[in-house]
Amino acid sequence: MTANTSDRTHPTLILGVLSLAGLAYAMLSSSVVPALPTMQHALHTNETGITWLLTAYLLAASVGTAILGRLGDMYGKERLLLLTLVILAAGTLLAAVSSSLAVIIVARFIQGASGGIFPLAFGIVRDEFPREKVAGSIGLLSAILGAGSGVGIVLSGVIVVHLNYHWLFWIPLVLTLLAAAATWRFVPESPIRVPGRINWFAAALMTTGISTVLLAISEATAWGWGSVKTLGLIAVGIVVSLVWIAVELRSRNPLIDMAMMRIRGVWTTNLAAFLLGAGMYASFIVFPQFAQLPKSTGFGFGASVVVSGLYLLPSTIGMMILGTYAGRISARFGSRAALLAGTAFTTAAFALLTVAHSHPYDLLLAAGLLGVGIGLAFAALGNLIVQAVSNKQTGVASGMNTVMRTLGGALGGQLSATLIAAHTAHGFPTVTGFTDTFLMATGFLVVSLLAGLLVPKRGADWSAQDAGHPEAAVDSAVAAEGVR
Repeated sequence: MTANTSDRTHPTLILGVLSLAGLAYAMLSSSVVPALPTMQHALHTNETGITWLLTAYLLAASVGTAILGRLGDMYGKERLLLLTLVILAAGTLLAAVSSSLAVIIVARFIQGASGGIFPLAFGIVRDEFPREKVAGSIGLLSAILGAGSGVGIVLSGVIVVHLNYHWLFWIPLVLTLLAAAATWRFVPESPIRVPGRINWFAAALMTTGISTVLLAISEATAWGWGSVKTLGLIAVGIVVSLVWIAVELRSRNPLIDMAMMRIRGVWTTNLAAFLLGAGMYASFIVFPQFAQLPKSTGFGFGASVVVSGLYLLPSTIGMMILGTYAGRISARFGSRAALLAGTAFTTAAFALLTVAHSHPYDLLLAAGLLGVGIGLAFAALGNLIVQAVSNKQTGVASGMNTVMRTLGGALGGQLSATLIAAHTAHGFPTVTGFTDTFLMATGFLVVSLLAGLLVPKRGADWSAQDAGHPEAAVDSAVAAEGVR
């Protein structure tokens, strides 16, 4: 880092700005979940229609995240972050002022397309911060991705009960506008650029392939996992994705560098991210639903919408604490060890729920374990990806890792919904569906733990080990590791 760069960089202030941007986006990703029944009634629609508020967001996020990360690597991360926040603000304002289901679905799609906030933020941290601050800063931002989702669910019940669903968008809109203004004022533009141009044909293929698979997964509960629609869309999505990969391999200007994706430190971390997402994302939906079920079911706690959200509070607190200390943990033990420990804690949380869920403290204890686990694992995933690639690939590599987490979360969430819907009595889910969900999550996480063992070992993270020559250390590490 040059003296000129140091003079214009204020890491604590920039980290605060990036954290605010990430918090706004993460809250929007989850805050509508507890409010779906209320919004369904207010918008005069059915369950199929209202779930598109989640589906539209998911589809846009799965594609926009990687593309914006790539554009940031090419044209400047600060510039793209500011543009992304403006897009997010536009989508959020549209949702806040609308009372039409179709318009809010469009607004949610626009919001989801802003998923590049996190990979862009990771890139800014790596380009601008002193090496000793990189691991901790990326860890905190990674934790905000999970903790912000928890905050969205906790606040959602309070907002819906005391205000109305429009405020689910007004509050994040204020945060987004503040983050945009602060980004323009305080975040410097990185001088690091990747020459080239966007391969729009590859972008179209990637968008079609991933979106088709995600659409099939999102609708699988309604259509049936074995239906012609579901299997047909999955098959089409896989074929288009294979064509996309073939095009990328032959392109002089690939959208996603497949050589990068084959680096052992990249593909193993992406695999772990997919499995971790499949195992843990269901908790944000299942925990409040479990707590809200009436005591007459024999296992529900009869909690209100507001109180049910509080069952995720230990998880949110745990994520933030572990994210804050991620740098120290990474420097002391390495990010691979943090990933394994985090996955183990998360596995323990769902294993506990599989055998013990009859008292509120079972859910609270599991949420605490989950917070520790996700805080460690999310921070580790962000750092492992950054360590595995050169600084010219930070945005796109981080974006693809987030996409893999999103794909896994979509799969796990829909499998959970299917298991719960398959076991009902007297109009309510039975405990069997929840037990099966907890067992399924435990299985995904055990496999994620095994995948974590494949991540290459390092004696210490480059952020602490190679403080004097960070870029050279990363590039040499990537070259030595090679494509495996």
